Amino acid sequence: MSPRNVEKDLLQREKRINHILDSALETIAVKGIGSVSINDIAAAAGMSIGNMYHYFKSKTEIISEILRRGQTGYGDHVTRIAEQECPALEKLFMLAESWLALENSWAYTILIHTSRLSDASSEEIRKAVTERFTNNLGPVAAMMKQGQQEGLVVGGDPLELAYYFVSLIQGLTLQKVPGAEVPIRAQASSIVALFATRTKQ
Repeated sequence: MSPRNVEKDLLQREKRINHILDSALETIAVKGIGSVSINDIAAAAGMSIGNMYHYFKSKTEIISEILRRGQTGYGDHVTRIAEQECPALEKLFMLAESWLALENSWAYTILIHTSRLSDASSEEIRKAVTERFTNNLGPVAAMMKQGQQEGLVVGGDPLELAYYFVSLIQGLTLQKVPGAEVPIRAQASSIVALFATRTKQ
């Protein structure tokens, strides 16, 4: 097989894997880690069980990879924002706005939290999810610290403020579950204002 064909096959495989993971995310979030089956995931992806096993060995492997990719991708995103040359409040606004704009953010939030709480999750998955979540607070804490130095963010431990900021946004994304949406649009500017110092108008 020529190098070009090998590369084409690898790209096609990656495309199929991404399709499986994207299709599985909301199905797992809605049905629950313990209740969802490999058959449910295959149906959501429009694939046969046999074909599914060409890409993943188990439901646990699929869940683990969704979480790894989602949290790693978010970590890269928040790091890029933190490294931009602009005021901290602008960075926090960009982060909140991008997160709220993500259509399936609710599914990621459910999966992240249930993976840490469900008896169906392995200790390895729980530990990895918690570690990535904690590490991803670092860039947000850096934004909070920058904002304090600029006199624009309220006082307090930057890491603690980052924890509150992230937890608040995650809680709001849960109100976007399809079919059960709360008819109130969360505004990124209102979220950021909760962490800003009060200045005279």
